Amino acid sequence: MSIRITGTGLYIPPFSISNEELATSLNTHVELYNAEHAAEIAAGTVAAKLSTSAEFIEKASGVKARYVMNKEGVLDPHRLAPIIPERPDDEISIQAEIAVIAANEALKAANLTANDIDMVLVACSNMQRAYPAIAIEVQGALGMTHGFGFDMNVACSAATFGLEQAANAIKAGSAKRVLMVNPEITSGHNNFSTRDSHFIFGDVCTAVIVEETDSKPGFEIISTKLLTQFSNAIRNNFGFLNRGDESGIGQPDKLFRQDGRRVFREVSPLVAQMITDHVAANGLNVHQVRRFWLHQANGTMNKFILKMILGKESAAEATEDIEHGADLAPIILDEFANTSSAGSIIAFHRNSQDFAVGEVGVICSFGAGYSIGSVIVRKVN
Repeated sequence: MSIRITGTGLYIPPFSISNEELATSLNTHVELYNAEHAAEIAAGTVAAKLSTSAEFIEKASGVKARYVMNKEGVLDPHRLAPIIPERPDDEISIQAEIAVIAANEALKAANLTANDIDMVLVACSNMQRAYPAIAIEVQGALGMTHGFGFDMNVACSAATFGLEQAANAIKAGSAKRVLMVNPEITSGHNNFSTRDSHFIFGDVCTAVIVEETDSKPGFEIISTKLLTQFSNAIRNNFGFLNRGDESGIGQPDKLFRQDGRRVFREVSPLVAQMITDHVAANGLNVHQVRRFWLHQANGTMNKFILKMILGKESAAEATEDIEHGADLAPIILDEFANTSSAGSIIAFHRNSQDFAVGEVGVICSFGAGYSIGSVIVRKVN
């Protein structure tokens, strides 16, 4: 049985925000906030907010811009949140809408129609509602007349976890072809009012077709490996129980928050070790891997992970590769920012066409949980 990735798709929102635009918006907000709370700040009861710059953002993250579903609301210093009106129940939801666009591109790449799909999996960080599942809505919007769908959330690792679920469903015989989509509207949960997090995320949607076939070209899934280890270093407390304690409504912990330095320190070695062990367990060494499509959270973090994977003798070469557009570990976060689960899939979508038959690559994502997913693939005819 050969389980292959035979098509991918990418939806890019209509608006892009530069670092300069984002810095101007935050700095205006900071001036207004600090002036309004000047007495409390002077008394030491309220902390002053910090300003930022485009240079700081790029140095801290490698991000130069990000796509968003709505630009006006994000850049409004009095709002600092996207304007995304609710839709009536009889209209397609915005998350399902962008998933369908990416899905159709992936279906076309795989030379399939929606009714060739048996299972739809929506895997992403945040669902816009509790139920019904977005995946079932996508199934209906695509016009599928059979099969099933469900949602899953493993934060930034959701796509690689989703690829394993797709492969396992095919192995178990419950599906022959699976559509996995990652509709990430991260601007909805990002805190645009703080210097340390306002620049991190961007909106996007990716889609992947996984199917059992011995005749179609693509990337065979050789092996998958998952790891979770509980940590509060990345957390979002928004949920349906919030109404049970009114004091928490609207508090900063209901948006994305993290201890970035701790995440860097703890997650980087976990990722490097997991990839190294996973590759070795499949009879390969890391120097036989043609490309690593890593999660796109921070450019410096990806450099560090790659150095640890390849060893000290390859560190300088690895760093140079990444800084020059990254043949070995492509970077797309400069254009997209952190798109959560979609990041490694964007990197794969945009940087896999040059593979020769037989070459091996690793798709790896990591994030809140902690969670890490590794997928080894080989180019096939």
